[in-house]
Amino acid sequence: MAEKQCTLKNKVSIHGAGLHTRQCGTLTFNPAPVNTGIRFRRVDLECQPIIEADVDNVIDTSRGTTLGKGGVKIYTVEHVLASLRGMGIDNVLIDIDVEEMPIMDGSGKMFVEAIRKAGIVEQTADRDYLVITEPISYKNEVLGIELNIEPCDTFQVDVTVKYNTKVLDEQSASLHDIHDFETEIAPCRTFVFLHELETLLSRNLIKGGDLTNAIVFVNKNVSSEELDHIAAFFKKPKVVVKECGILNNVELSFENEPARHKLLDVIGDLTLVGKPIKGRVTAYKPGHFSNTAFARKIKHAMF
Repeated sequence: MAEKQCTLKNKVSIHGAGLHTRQCGTLTFNPAPVNTGIRFRRVDLECQPIIEADVDNVIDTSRGTTLGKGGVKIYTVEHVLASLRGMGIDNVLIDIDVEEMPIMDGSGKMFVEAIRKAGIVEQTADRDYLVITEPISYKNEVLGIELNIEPCDTFQVDVTVKYNTKVLDEQSASLHDIHDFETEIAPCRTFVFLHELETLLSRNLIKGGDLTNAIVFVNKNVSSEELDHIAAFFKKPKVVVKECGILNNVELSFENEPARHKLLDVIGDLTLVGKPIKGRVTAYKPGHFSNTAFARKIKHAMF
């Protein structure tokens, strides 16, 4: 029996700040008719332009996945997209009244909770899968990145990350049943190394970061003055480095939470193919640039 497309039963909203812009805005998920797909609508702009969740609309991947069309942009869409795909939502119109998606706790957990609160309903049309019939690969030999997809009756993802640091070297994570996304992948937060955090601060980015929406790995000797500076910027009384090599801002939800978060990102970026996928993905050292380049290669090979 064919699976049916799904949308939301009711509309639901989330309010929060963007990670890089600190723009506080409201994100509203609206039910949508069959074959709508996933679309973003900038309701703060005249004519309320719509940007489709399509890999051909990706215009930047430097610190997240940014979509753009006709000069209109939407930043950091990957966690929202992963949550929709993980919860089996095919059709939704997403209203946003600022440029950037709210970062919330740095994971997909709160988006999934909102979708669950709104309810999920089957629609009349059959779900249109992108069925992988032959292997497709993407490689960046300079950076050692490789992504592959091969035929499979379901959607499966295996991810390995490798950072060559004492605090975070090689980790792997797998999702072989999309129904496990809500509990096993959605709660996994983004992460950053301390030296990256310092660079981002110097570039006036992560304005919406508050040390509750990211795991911070410390892979260098750090002075008490540096830690005090970070604490002051984020308005915290004190931050310290725990024995496991992360700041004391959060507790890990899983030992391999970084790899699980990278898996979340892979799902979000591959959602930009435009259809739910039946295929097994294997990703080594993935990132937003490689994920979206891979998604583009899949789309153009299959359509």
